[in-house]
Amino acid sequence: MKRQASKPKPPKRMLSSSHLERAVVRRFTFFLASVCPLTTTCLVPSPSFIPSHRYRSGIDRCQQQRRRFGVASLHDMQGLMQTQPSSLCAETDTHMAMDEKNENINLLDTNNMSVNQTAFVDAIEEIVAKRNVLRDFRKSDQDLEQTKQSLIGMFSISNLPPCSVSDFLPPSTNGVKGYTKQKLQERRELYLDKTNLTLDQHKLGTVLLAHLADHCAKTSNPKPLYAAWDNILSAGMTPLSRTLSTYLYVLSLDGDVDSEERDIAAEVAMLHDALYEPTEKTVSLLVKSLVARGDAAGAEALLDGIADGSLSELLRHRTTSPILQLHCENGDIGSALRLYHRMRTTSRVKMDDLTYSNFIAAVAENGYFLPNSKDVEGGKDLGYESVSGPKLLDALIAEMAQDVLDISEESAQILQKGFALGFQGMECAANSLDPLTSLCGNEAMVANRVAVDHDTGKCPATNATLRLIVLEPEQRVHVHDTLLEMARAKSMDYTAKLAAKGRVTHDHVEKAELATKILKDFSDWLDCREGRPYTAIVDGANVAYFGWGKVNVHQLNLMVEALKKQGEDPLVVFPQKYTRRKFHLRQGMMQVLQDEELEILDKLKENDQMYVVPPMCLDDMYWMLASVSNQTSSTNGLSIDVAKNNEEGRFP
Repeated sequence: MKRQASKPKPPKRMLSSSHLERAVVRRFTFFLASVCPLTTTCLVPSPSFIPSHRYRSGIDRCQQQRRRFGVASLHDMQGLMQTQPSSLCAETDTHMAMDEKNENINLLDTNNMSVNQTAFVDAIEEIVAKRNVLRDFRKSDQDLEQTKQSLIGMFSISNLPPCSVSDFLPPSTNGVKGYTKQKLQERRELYLDKTNLTLDQHKLGTVLLAHLADHCAKTSNPKPLYAAWDNILSAGMTPLSRTLSTYLYVLSLDGDVDSEERDIAAEVAMLHDALYEPTEKTVSLLVKSLVARGDAAGAEALLDGIADGSLSELLRHRTTSPILQLHCENGDIGSALRLYHRMRTTSRVKMDDLTYSNFIAAVAENGYFLPNSKDVEGGKDLGYESVSGPKLLDALIAEMAQDVLDISEESAQILQKGFALGFQGMECAANSLDPLTSLCGNEAMVANRVAVDHDTGKCPATNATLRLIVLEPEQRVHVHDTLLEMARAKSMDYTAKLAAKGRVTHDHVEKAELATKILKDFSDWLDCREGRPYTAIVDGANVAYFGWGKVNVHQLNLMVEALKKQGEDPLVVFPQKYTRRKFHLRQGMMQVLQDEELEILDKLKENDQMYVVPPMCLDDMYWMLASVSNQTSSTNGLSIDVAKNNEEGRFP
């Protein structure tokens, strides 16, 4: 192998007067820092003079010399200065000359750098050292170095006016188009004038802070972004929408955000919405920021601004629920009821048990469920017949029952506390969460746990029968049609996964279309078949697997026989795979059915009690579809619904 010729060494540069001046400045800086106490500020060169790694090593040297001299007070520093007056004065004079030539030399308290500033500097150094970042800036190494130094937060520019995000926002929500971009451009021009940076270097800074956002997202470290945000505002940068979204994501990871004096995430969201189309994320952050300051009216006004336009779809539960909670905490039940009604009538807001429980508990705590309570302001305008007393409670509980089937432990405690506070001094079964087992008085308010009788479904405290949730005819049709619409998408996902595993030899799109057609054929078969209608649909794979970890055909047969004894006509939906003698259960495990088990399966098929789902089809879609089928021919127009509390004991 030929030995590669070594590259010629670059010639040594001659030191100019400016180099000597910089060296003197650094020597003066390190000397002065070595004799200063920890709380004393020291003079440092401007960012264009020394790279940050030299600066950091200089700080380390300052700390080492400070420890070496053992200087701990200003008195010690003055004594030390008096012992070496000539050298110090000479270097001070040189520094003063440098200060006249460059206005960017600033005072820096190296010991008072914040954690965020330190994290920012470290992150910038780490990013610039990465190869992929260097490739992005390979044609502008010198520009990158100067840009990096200008971004390091410790080098503030004293003669650059301070600014905040409000300086770039339109004076009103219907502000002039392009207002924010214009203000950022004006700030950028001022920044470039004061820093002597070029426009290309400014663009490099914007790109570098975008790299910082991605870096912080990967490391889940939001600290550097607080200093970065001040740089963005100070330099008049215009980050991309994606970059601002990344900032919002990373800032959301900060568990100490509530302790910050400034809500940086809200500032990022405001700038984003001034430059680009608002998103559900940015609107939610702005709402939370206003709520955190106790401004419920301002937060609701923000929602009013987007509710009637193209952004109305941004109204979601997490956007509205913080405002509702603040209204409840403030005891403003009229505003709370108005927003609650708005949330319930907005299709994209999905109400949960905790939201209902907090609201109803607040109404109870403020006494609006008492028999002689005052009316909730504005309730009549929302369509409520009664806006106070027990009838208001009935109306709200009925609305809650439409969306919530059960409540959590937390919700139960919230409700119990609200009613206990609202009914103090009155007969109210809300003093604990121990289950009630006996009948309460007719005038008592019951807000507690009860042990419901499994046979009768009755509440032992009020003797009320719990409602039975069944699908109405139109709901059954809706579910049936929706399942058919979902079939193709689900089949596409399923066959695509099989194709990825190499289990589909042909076009998986064609397989998905075929699976959809087979499901439609099954639906038609159920609707047109003659004979007794099916009254119970069995998910055969689920029943056969339950408790065994393998297919137990005998357990499946026991379920069918039990249903028949109760007067049902069952249909078992079973994948074809499990009807074979030998099949794979999972990787490395094979199951072999015995003759007796195969005979049971054959008998179910012969008796028209089993539908075998073909390969590549989702059996769950089949049993769900069968459970809502009208079975038009077999029912012959008669209802197969089971009445409540029927004498046969059948489940409706």
